Amino acid sequence: MKMRVKECMCKKVVRATSDTNLQEIAKLMEQNNVGCVPICNQENHVIGFVTDRDIITRCIANNKNCNQTKASDIMTTKVIKTTPDTELEDATQTMSQNQIRRLPVIENNQIVGMLTIGDLAQNQKVQPQEVGDTMECICSQQNQ
Repeated sequence: MKMRVKECMCKKVVRATSDTNLQEIAKLMEQNNVGCVPICNQENHVIGFVTDRDIITRCIANNKNCNQTKASDIMTTKVIKTTPDTELEDATQTMSQNQIRRLPVIENNQIVGMLTIGDLAQNQKVQPQEVGDTMECICSQQNQ
């Protein structure tokens, strides 16, 4: 039987709204040891993401004030997602093809978890070769 995303994903998801400023998002990241915060609307639907890299490259590098810059100003709005029942192999293929390290897990239009490259690496049931292959694809310059 193949492994499913729900067996590997992180179920504790920190989230923010599009009006949350980047200083608050950075604090959430630090307090929860995460590098990505999903941005949700009032219905708790994911409408984007802010990563630690987004804060550096889209805010700090452009001399924007983190206290005055909102998530909506810099967030990535292309949301590539998966479901809890998706086979893990399919999810890692999605991560590889899209060169992403984090994949939101959505059920009934709500975020229920995150699947990250770190989750894959820490899971004893996931083969190290699969993690390595996925990471190699994510980092490959060919796909860009």
